[in-house]
Amino acid sequence: MSAVNRGPGSAAAEHNNQENMLSRLRGSLKPRASAPENQENVVPKATTRTVLGALQNNQRSKAQNHQRGTKQESSTQSLSCKNEEFTKSCFEKPSSKQPSFQIHVDEPDGACSKKQLAVVEETAKAIVDSPLAINNAMARLRQPLATIAVHSAMDVSFDSPMDMSVVEGEETRVNVNEVPEYAAEIHTYLREMEVKTRPKAGYMKKQPDITNSMRAILVDWLVEVGEEYKLQNETLYLAVNYIDRFLSSMSVLRGKLQLVGTAAMLLASKFEEIYPPEVAEFVYITDDTYTKKQVLRMEHLVLKVLSFDLAAPTIYQFLTQYFLQQTVNKQVESLAMFFGELSLVDSDPFLKYLPSQTAAAAFILANNTVTGGSWPKSLLEMTGYSLEELMPCVEDLHQMYLNAPQHAQQSVKEKYKGAKYSEVSLIDAPTKLLLS
Repeated sequence: MSAVNRGPGSAAAEHNNQENMLSRLRGSLKPRASAPENQENVVPKATTRTVLGALQNNQRSKAQNHQRGTKQESSTQSLSCKNEEFTKSCFEKPSSKQPSFQIHVDEPDGACSKKQLAVVEETAKAIVDSPLAINNAMARLRQPLATIAVHSAMDVSFDSPMDMSVVEGEETRVNVNEVPEYAAEIHTYLREMEVKTRPKAGYMKKQPDITNSMRAILVDWLVEVGEEYKLQNETLYLAVNYIDRFLSSMSVLRGKLQLVGTAAMLLASKFEEIYPPEVAEFVYITDDTYTKKQVLRMEHLVLKVLSFDLAAPTIYQFLTQYFLQQTVNKQVESLAMFFGELSLVDSDPFLKYLPSQTAAAAFILANNTVTGGSWPKSLLEMTGYSLEELMPCVEDLHQMYLNAPQHAQQSVKEKYKGAKYSEVSLIDAPTKLLLS
């Protein structure tokens, strides 16, 4: 796609800084080579866009693309063409009487309380119905804020680590994970929270219109989106957690699955990124399959179903803690991260393991593959996980590692081919595990 030239008007100049920030977020953006050096208000656009496409045939999207004469065709294949099984299922027209979103008949365990079920159902209906319905549903959940006791603003008798840098005239950036006094408490807290924010392992059995294969394609696309916009790896992990928790409580038609994934990535970006992409960017990467209003309504529904609990511990967080506790080389770190992202693609069998367990198994397999090592005693004491206890997860990761070259989805493998990750996806998987 060619660069977009904006005139030197005052309105465009006023937003120049914001546009420059967005341009840095786009992964493959390059300014027009022939642009004059003194032209300031030029916002480069992506030469290609990471498009998943619709989960079913969408003629509206084609019509909109025809109207956009300046836009090129999508660089990636449509979601419906990523594998044969999915392509065949996409042409099967779902029942017209079936709602796009429906609460599972089983009782959601913590993801959505009883008092919220009626409101969530009304909010889900609002995504495809009246725009006023979602506002009414949200208003019913709003409660007056509890009175907060206000103390004197001059009361600074307590000790605050943040005040020390001001008093001493220094401002030092400290990673709390690297402070020994906090490390144990943080790990204990994350272990408690990972149980509370855990999706149901077998939720796909109750989904009437989507499959594990469709979910894998969606996650594969989100990996590409994360690379396109240079998002943090933690953002990807959070987005997948939101998707799985949402699908654990709500049945979704395939035509809305990409909408769920887009809203989850938007929420994860807002939670994790300093400069998250705008809503319009997420509409753009879906090839205008959904409107901005639909994405925002879906965002509201995901928040309701998740009860606004967005701080979910992930494999990435636990791996970071393990690396701080047990120093390893860069190659082992990158390979463990590679295994962690591979496990996101396939819900079966990895949803049955907690993030801390999968992270520990990824550490073991990566350490064994690169150095021949195993599970260090320091991490055994920190986590309480024995090697024997972790072996089922290690074996599943090893099998996944062996099958990675033949997997239908290759975005994670392509991502970790780069020098940034020491090209670890090119390392051959060991045929047998020698762990002791």
